[in-house]
Amino acid sequence: MDLKENIVGTKDIFDGFLFKIMVHDIVLPDGTRGNREIVKHNGGVGIIAVTPERDVFMVTQYRIAADEILLEIPAGRLEKDENPYNAAKRELEEETGYRAKELIPLGEYYATPGYCTEKLMIYLATEFEFKGQHLDEGEFLNVSKIPLDDLYEMVMQNKIHDCKTAIAVLKAKAILG
Repeated sequence: MDLKENIVGTKDIFDGFLFKIMVHDIVLPDGTRGNREIVKHNGGVGIIAVTPERDVFMVTQYRIAADEILLEIPAGRLEKDENPYNAAKRELEEETGYRAKELIPLGEYYATPGYCTEKLMIYLATEFEFKGQHLDEGEFLNVSKIPLDDLYEMVMQNKIHDCKTAIAVLKAKAILG
């Protein structure tokens, strides 16, 4: 069976700074009609920066949608048509103060594909130098270093609730041992 849903019309609902909301009129595989509410997002990047001592630079920040202070890898959204590699280098330096000499791609992941187009590109940084933190206006976070093995245990014990961070930790642990 062909599972593709075909869009036959779109209505724009909201066009904001971070995302756009639209409703697609669709034809389902069986020929019936339906609607899909979609959040259009430019995507984002996440960076797991691991020191030679196997410590990972992490950030904690309040996330209003979750109403929690979350432990996360440094991350940020892509500007329209921005190169993800360049965005990852920028975000790591902005949030932690460290500039990556090289980033290794760990994969691309949809955040919530049921209704959102946001795709996250995850990178591993193992070589970097301190340049100084410079947060965006209105951005408040704390930076810490946590051993990779401790983060792995936190993921396995469901103590890390951010998906991009969990994926990055698991991938880095698999690669670095």
